[in-house]
Amino acid sequence: MTMNLLDYDAERLGQLMVQLGEKPFRAKQLMKWIHQRGVADFDAMSDIAKSFRQKLAADANIAPPEMMAEQVAKDGTRKWLLDVGTGNGVEAVFIPEDDRGTLCVSSQVGCALDCSFCSTGRQGFNRNLSTAEIIGQLWWANKRLSFDAARIGDTKNEDTRIVSNVVMMGMGEPLANYDNVVAAMRLMLDDNAYGLSRRRVTLSTSGLVPQLDRLREDCPVALAVSLHAPNDAIRDDIVPINQKYPLRELLDACNRYLEKAPRDFITFEYVMLDGVNDLPEHARQVAAMLRSTSAKINLIPFNPFPNSSFKRSSRDAIVRFRDILLQAGYIVTVRKTRGDDIDAACGQLAGQVQDKTRRLERMAETRPILFKTGGSA
Repeated sequence: MTMNLLDYDAERLGQLMVQLGEKPFRAKQLMKWIHQRGVADFDAMSDIAKSFRQKLAADANIAPPEMMAEQVAKDGTRKWLLDVGTGNGVEAVFIPEDDRGTLCVSSQVGCALDCSFCSTGRQGFNRNLSTAEIIGQLWWANKRLSFDAARIGDTKNEDTRIVSNVVMMGMGEPLANYDNVVAAMRLMLDDNAYGLSRRRVTLSTSGLVPQLDRLREDCPVALAVSLHAPNDAIRDDIVPINQKYPLRELLDACNRYLEKAPRDFITFEYVMLDGVNDLPEHARQVAAMLRSTSAKINLIPFNPFPNSSFKRSSRDAIVRFRDILLQAGYIVTVRKTRGDDIDAACGQLAGQVQDKTRRLERMAETRPILFKTGGSA
């Protein structure tokens, strides 16, 4: 069976070199060629012995997901649909800004958590992505973007890395695919691969408490927690994993996470749903709930998708909610919606999922609408 070297972090690649009878330093050479220079052709790896290159060509490859479709939004945001086989596709989104280039990476084909306001969850779930399929999104994005830069003459050296920040906020719950996600993030952080600082790699989770405690020890990157509700009653409905790990357990895990880096903070993400979680009393509950946690709060205007029962909170409601939190002493931002004209904004990623859960079918048959939303979008 051919080995996809994108599946190998530094430790595994070092072990593979030993198995192949090669010196350990070969692993570093390979990582630089693969991840820093974006090279997929072993023959082009000029400082590696020809005999070893031939051995690699016979038994291994460098195979990121292939692009099925590309869309470019008016604001420059790019969304790629990437083929991960058997009729499935995942979406990755690149958001260009003046001082950074952020790539939103998927970790699963679909999502099993079924958050009611998220288009990805509505599509159901097929499987976890491999390490190669996760890091391959970053490999592919750098390759694509560097090609475009070269085409217009905007390139200065052979290092093809353009993405400066990665957020594990695409399709799926990253902590539900723990081992593959951690291996991919270790490559993102490795100086011989992408060399990103841990503050430039952010993992977003709905709150799988045991995995959060493991991540604190294994790969403590920046953390964003999908809060979205001021209390357990609302969160139980719109973020069902809360029924297993309620808010008190989640916040305790967040505080334990910060013990490794006391100067850090956790970003709590809060999608603004009209008439559901956006009232002044809800803002006051959030302020009280996060009082013992080093927190930044990111308010996210809801991004509609077909057949959603929710509406975006009005601008006045969002401003009122923000001001209550600001007065309580929190750092609060309102996320600027990017790429919504190509369904690339937060909560809109859907990809192409051969659903094994029959979620849409079951929802049509049985799921009641517990919150009736009103007001203007």
